[in-house]
Amino acid sequence: MTSEVVEGSADEDVFGGVDSHADTIHVAVISDNGGHLADAEFKTTAAGYAAAMAFLNAHGHVIAIGVEGTSSYGAGFTRAARSAGLDVVEVNRPDRAERRRIGKSDPIDAYAAARAALSGRASSAPKDDTVAGIRALHNAARSAVKARTAALNQITHLLFTAPETIRAKYGQLKGADRTDALARLRPTGDAVHVAVLTALKSLARRVKELTAEHEELTKTLDSEVTAHNPGLRAAYGVGPDTAAQLLVTAGGNPDRMRTEASFAALCGAAPVPASSGRTNRHRLSRGGDRAANAALYRIALVRMSSDPRTRDYVARQAAAGRTKKEIIRLLKRAIAREMFRCLTTTVAVPGIADLRPLRQAKNITLTAAARQFGVWPATISTLERGIRRDDTLAHTYRDWLNAA
Repeated sequence: MTSEVVEGSADEDVFGGVDSHADTIHVAVISDNGGHLADAEFKTTAAGYAAAMAFLNAHGHVIAIGVEGTSSYGAGFTRAARSAGLDVVEVNRPDRAERRRIGKSDPIDAYAAARAALSGRASSAPKDDTVAGIRALHNAARSAVKARTAALNQITHLLFTAPETIRAKYGQLKGADRTDALARLRPTGDAVHVAVLTALKSLARRVKELTAEHEELTKTLDSEVTAHNPGLRAAYGVGPDTAAQLLVTAGGNPDRMRTEASFAALCGAAPVPASSGRTNRHRLSRGGDRAANAALYRIALVRMSSDPRTRDYVARQAAAGRTKKEIIRLLKRAIAREMFRCLTTTVAVPGIADLRPLRQAKNITLTAAARQFGVWPATISTLERGIRRDDTLAHTYRDWLNAA
């Protein structure tokens, strides 16, 4: 442990700052007028966290502690400090210009975190543990997709350079047909053919295993997300992945987001001026959580393709002369507003458990029901199972079933 100490009164109000790492945390203490009091390094263990809090309390009454990485390296200290009744706020790392100006070291970053807590620049509550499981499942599912994509790309490039007999046989196959055929291979031929076919077989089996793994993770993730926030999951166009990303971005605790405008800014969906000369326009902010921004984009695409209200809105905006990019910008901002409501309030999800038994009691097939409403049978099936929410269709469908 290293420290630089300036004595302070035990009754003095102080602020703490923490620069977190995998094995250590560096803790700094400043007075309520910004004066440096002390800094020290502690281990990232239960004993180290207890010593760090004792170190902070020894210099006065701790008003708040600014912590870098409250949901990563600083998660352990954040959890311990909040359990001890200390107020923890999340601190973003200093921008590059400031780091170039004052340099970088653990004490410098810790004091910067403390000053951020003192000034109010850092005021966000840290993400709580209620979405820790969702975050873990989401990360695992995304890594499975990335590994699967890498294996598919390797198969494609191997076939580009494979011997002509292999390329002619398997190069024209696409998607699951190619993967299934390669996974069933029995490598034969000369040494080159055997080596290439063995590599292709191994990669194809890897793709199948990762596909099954991703499907299982997505199923579990869907259950967790639905249990945590059924209103969010039931919103039109919101799937397990997008719902999980929005919950991870929000952090599970609504008090992190004061207004829907702040949530839109957090997701990079807040309009900012982009005017110059005779051009008067806005664009979306390029800051914020880009993964959350991508989730809003995917929701917008789903609604543009299959939601009647959204399609009508897009048609009206296109007729008014707006480009597709501008329309998507407007949709993302509107979707961010809706998602904020789902994340911060309890949204009632209309029951649909009666739909399938009611249809079956009337001896009506999925095909007949789908034909009545001009949709695919899969649409009725997903509606009945609660996979896709469409309140208007659900009400109309129930009324039709009761009248049948």
